[in-house]
Amino acid sequence: MASIKKKSGGGGGANWMDTYGDMVTLLLCFFVLLYSISTVDQNKWILLVQSFNKDALVNVDDQPLGPAGEDSDQGGDDMPTTLPEEIDQVMEELYDFLALFANSSDSVNISTTGDGRIFISFQDAVFFDGDKSVLRPEGKAALDEIIPALEEAGPYLDEVKIMGHTAQARPDQANTVRGDRTLSTQRAAEVLIYIQEHSNGELLDPARLTSEGYGQWRPVATNDTAEGRAKNRRVEMMISGKNVEEQIGDSIASYYTETQQTQPGSEQPATPAEGAPSR
Repeated sequence: MASIKKKSGGGGGANWMDTYGDMVTLLLCFFVLLYSISTVDQNKWILLVQSFNKDALVNVDDQPLGPAGEDSDQGGDDMPTTLPEEIDQVMEELYDFLALFANSSDSVNISTTGDGRIFISFQDAVFFDGDKSVLRPEGKAALDEIIPALEEAGPYLDEVKIMGHTAQARPDQANTVRGDRTLSTQRAAEVLIYIQEHSNGELLDPARLTSEGYGQWRPVATNDTAEGRAKNRRVEMMISGKNVEEQIGDSIASYYTETQQTQPGSEQPATPAEGAPSR
């Protein structure tokens, strides 16, 4: 009888390596997947969150930024640190103080607008002589009384706008456009400059001080009489409190948003050295 020889194993003995290789490949893909989701694009994440809740406040830092932009636990621009009730109370107290000041002078009028802003009108004689833009001592004294109140309310203020006006000097002859606009703008700027130079910039942010000149084109009385022209020659101040519920932000944030420009850091610019480039 012929003997039966046992056949040795063929090449199939290495099939386990195929399975092992597939497993290692899958593990590699798994770790690559974990790595890919470990870093999330900040802007895409914000869009994803706000797609589910458009009113969501997204804080992308480990800690919220403080009011001046520094790391702090006091909250920041993206996290309101004050309540509307606090701002309303500060604005009411500011109005009461300014009302007492206005009552002591016949040349100052004060009122509030429907949206809670404070409006002050100074007749021209308080600040300037005719055809002049140099602050009179009486005007400086008036501002010295107002500045401490503005500093105290400063963290709650959105904007302090100074508005300059002129009158038509001669009823039968219009002012020159350049002289009219320049004088009103200079008067507003002089008041702003005095406030900024004599106030604490950490309390009353200079970025919230603005000035405009309207010339003779927003009169409050006739220019046909000396009394009417005296009323038209005036400087006005509009003070508004912050609106923490406004999604677009305050006046500064609105400026950068509307102009589509990027707001630089909050650090103060260095004092230019002698011979530095002109502004």
